[in-house]
Amino acid sequence: MAAPEFANSRMERVLDTAAELLVRWGYQRVTIDEVARHAGIGKGTVYLHFRTKDALFLTVLLRAHRQIVTAMADLMEAEPAHVLPSRLLRSVFLQLAADPVARALYLGDAEVLGRLAHEAEGTLGGLVERREEVLGEHLRLLREARCLRTDLEPDALLYLFGAIGAGFFFLGGTPGSRPELDMETRADLLEHALAAAMQVPDPPTAELERLAPVVAELYRSLIDLIDHEWRRRVR
Repeated sequence: MAAPEFANSRMERVLDTAAELLVRWGYQRVTIDEVARHAGIGKGTVYLHFRTKDALFLTVLLRAHRQIVTAMADLMEAEPAHVLPSRLLRSVFLQLAADPVARALYLGDAEVLGRLAHEAEGTLGGLVERREEVLGEHLRLLREARCLRTDLEPDALLYLFGAIGAGFFFLGGTPGSRPELDMETRADLLEHALAAAMQVPDPPTAELERLAPVVAELYRSLIDLIDHEWRRRVR
């Protein structure tokens, strides 16, 4: 059954406020009390929806993640070359960097992202599992089309994708390790690293064009799961 309109509006206000305070103050300083006060509602009302601060910000992350997944699918359909891991993750990296909320969540404090990932494992198990399946299928299709290295097994390619991507995302949020590089340069290096590690030189354009709508639809299937989680939390 659909949630009452007032509940949707209230939830949006809470999430908008939490996102605004995240950008303004940083994750560590934001409390449930402050979110409630700035949203103009009672603290108990926030706790009706979210049992902890981590649960609240996981939902903020979920909302940002929906926009990212949608953008990924749109990119593949508009430019088939974005079906390649290197091109896709470069664009996603720059998109995150350009959005203040997404940047704070994905490229900010690595400890915070780790805490939200732990929270996700406990409450978003189905979505996390399906996301891994989609990525695995994405890479499998590219490998079979000989756009990725065939001397590496699918599990090895999946590991490379995750390890390289996580390295670039986490490095910027680790104290004392932030490189003096602008985001465009970091995105270029990310693209280069993934291409060198996973892809073949000059992947066949015809295969990319054939696979792009198929892989885009795989990622669009995640949006229904994200929306399910969103509705489940609007109570």
